[in-house]
Amino acid sequence: MAEENAENNEQEKNDDIIHDITPVSGMYENWFLDYASYVILERAVPAIGDGFKPVQRRIMHAMKEMDDGRFNKVANVIGSTMQFHPHGDASIGDAIVNLGQKDLLIETQGNWGDIRTGDSAAAPRYIEARLSKFALDVVYNPQTTEWQLSYDGRKKEPVTLPVKFPLLLAQGVEGIAVGLSTKILPHNFCELIKAAIDHLKGKKPSVYPDFPTGGMADFSEYNEGMRGGRVKVRAKIEEYDKKTLIIKDIPFGTTTTSLIDSIIKANDKGKIKVKQVIDNTAQDVEILVSLAPGQSPDITIDALYAFTDCESSISPNACVIIEDKPHFISVNDILRANTDQTVDLLTQELEIKRGELREKILFSSLEKIFIENRIYRDIEECETWEAVLETIDQGLEPYKPQFYREITQEDIVKLTEIRIKRISKFDSFKSDELLRKLEEELKETEYHLANIIDFSIAYYANLLKKYGEGKERKTEIKSFDAIDTTIVAANNQKLYVNRQDGFVGYALKKDEFVCECSDIDDIIVIRRDGKCVVSRISDKVFMGKDILHVGIWKKGDDRMTYNLVYLDGKSGRSMIKRFNVTAVTRDKEYDLTKKNKGSKVLYLTANPNGEAEVINVKLTSGSKARKKVFDFDFADIDIKGRGAGGNILTRYPVRKIELKSEGVSTLSGLDIWYDESVGRLNKDERGIHIGNFNGDDNILVIYKDGSYELTSYELTNHYETAKVMLIERFDPKKVVSVIYYDGDSKNYFVKRFQVETTTINKKFNFISEASGSKLVVASTFDKTTVEVEFIRGKGKDKETEELALEEQIDVKGWKAMGNKLSQFTVKKVKFVEGENIKKEVANDNDEDDDDTHGVGDTIELF
Repeated sequence: MAEENAENNEQEKNDDIIHDITPVSGMYENWFLDYASYVILERAVPAIGDGFKPVQRRIMHAMKEMDDGRFNKVANVIGSTMQFHPHGDASIGDAIVNLGQKDLLIETQGNWGDIRTGDSAAAPRYIEARLSKFALDVVYNPQTTEWQLSYDGRKKEPVTLPVKFPLLLAQGVEGIAVGLSTKILPHNFCELIKAAIDHLKGKKPSVYPDFPTGGMADFSEYNEGMRGGRVKVRAKIEEYDKKTLIIKDIPFGTTTTSLIDSIIKANDKGKIKVKQVIDNTAQDVEILVSLAPGQSPDITIDALYAFTDCESSISPNACVIIEDKPHFISVNDILRANTDQTVDLLTQELEIKRGELREKILFSSLEKIFIENRIYRDIEECETWEAVLETIDQGLEPYKPQFYREITQEDIVKLTEIRIKRISKFDSFKSDELLRKLEEELKETEYHLANIIDFSIAYYANLLKKYGEGKERKTEIKSFDAIDTTIVAANNQKLYVNRQDGFVGYALKKDEFVCECSDIDDIIVIRRDGKCVVSRISDKVFMGKDILHVGIWKKGDDRMTYNLVYLDGKSGRSMIKRFNVTAVTRDKEYDLTKKNKGSKVLYLTANPNGEAEVINVKLTSGSKARKKVFDFDFADIDIKGRGAGGNILTRYPVRKIELKSEGVSTLSGLDIWYDESVGRLNKDERGIHIGNFNGDDNILVIYKDGSYELTSYELTNHYETAKVMLIERFDPKKVVSVIYYDGDSKNYFVKRFQVETTTINKKFNFISEASGSKLVVASTFDKTTVEVEFIRGKGKDKETEELALEEQIDVKGWKAMGNKLSQFTVKKVKFVEGENIKKEVANDNDEDDDDTHGVGDTIELF
């Protein structure tokens, strides 16, 4: 019995325990949602109203409470902020430094670090901060601020600050919460104000980021800062000299240290070849990159963009808090919301001001009536307080209809508080003058309220005038061409082949050397059985036995032409064909014959520029052909696709095929275009057509600094569009006509010359090197007409004359100074038109590229 009772008691205890159990899954779900909401709303994501995260808002509020116009130690600011922010001092300190480095809301003193080099700020006890004048102007107004209790209930803090500016877009923000993140890029101060004004005028605003590190950026895929968008940013790299590159700006999100590390790493991997990297960064970024011997500066620039942090991609993701919920919206929508909020806040401020002015006018009027009508004397005989109030009220009765509201007991009490001294010195004229000024101010305020959009536009225009100086755009907006890494990668490997065993790679150092290559190249192999295979290069890869040809394969290369003779295994005929291999699937075998068993290659050459040689074909002695030896020119057949069967060379057995004579290219010249937006050459018909090029043809570039340069037509060439005045196919017979301003004599000169130098990639200066000299017009037209505006003698009236440059001066050497353009004082020179004379005998590939001639700008003298 005792045992049964013990068992029952134990069972009851177990039932009680089971009854008290709460499922962990439910607790986890609730707690996790609470935590996620807290992180999103209180830590990581900014509010659309003021653009601040909670820690930033509390820092700004604490600094306002401390503000006395002097600098405060950041350590003190951190301590004050901790009254409102329930987190550690380290997170607050980092947030203050982040705000200070943006150089907009906080004026800094001391070592605040450097976002360009990655150097951190000094300890909070050493650095100081105070609110900027801009912050005091646009961030604060206690009358329009919504307040809430701080976390411990001891103080009040703002729900959001009444910011009258698109601050979120100006500063940018990045934050990672639970399940979402936000990344809003910084935008240009002046452009934001102009875009806000455009919105107020009913236009569609559009803004693009502007990074404090400068550099260049391609915003073609920006997608208004929303998810899925992308921004490509690049360092600004220039040629310091033929052996050195200089990096002047770095991409946003990198530092000079990380950039240099990435260059060294790419060099160690063999992607680029540089001798030395020197960091001379001080006030401005300056990183010098010394090139290895034989390296092209243009190709190295592309390689730096392709393989280092000199180019990076940023994925924006605009997420903000709207009404206590995260929303993904575009930066243009944020700008519109911030601008509309500014209008609303300005309306509130004007309404508050109107109310204050009305109250001032009301009390000034009451005071004037109270004193001038000697109502204060009527209360001398009153024995009670109530009687005093009643007497004053009765005295004011005739005047009450003129006031905008009813006169209250509080108003009457204020009248009783006027001192006798003030009554005795009351000046009716001054009182009327004060009332007139208050009424004018009220009228102006009501006018602004009635025209709030115009008032808001004027407000933004004033901000731009007051604070816009020195905040011009730092990041250059450009379009970037995608860089083909296989073209710009340094040749860091050597390609070898074992033809008999069928292995290809850069580890076969005991076998036959083919060429230098990079470790990201593709290789093409054509075997004796007529099979073609393209594969990624590696240390050792099997491509099939009996290899006839191996080389580097470039996708889309329609100039590499293969000349092939093969024996068809079925018919016994020898077939001949010419073909390109422009697109393939890696590691897939392609049959270059008719796919009949027993087919094999008899002759094969690879020709980079479509050359067509002459071959000597020898038939077997036992063949029935009358002519057992004959020649064939590959130029007699067309270039077709890889899968074409080819033409019949002979029906009889072939004993031997030999090369008789080297061929010349059967392809037409290469048409080259110049894309001004990216400063690059291309063959995709983008930009200006500058000519058809063959062999050793060159490009003539005339720069605005008064120098010219001959370059090759390699598609890897770079040209700084802002510095180029003329670019075209070089014709040594053409005459260059120029007008330039000589900084020494302060006169305009005209000269005509032919380019006599043949050195490639070297600049030659053809105008005066005196300070202030500048090129005005450059043309290669046979006839060039300019309009000259001048002042005759000591007169003040301007005259205009059109001059044909070919009539002004004969052709002289490129070093000649030239003739003075006019005997009078020239004020302006402008290109009018140019014309090429059609010749009876056309020059080789000498096309009239009318759109390629740079003609200069209109230049005015001071």
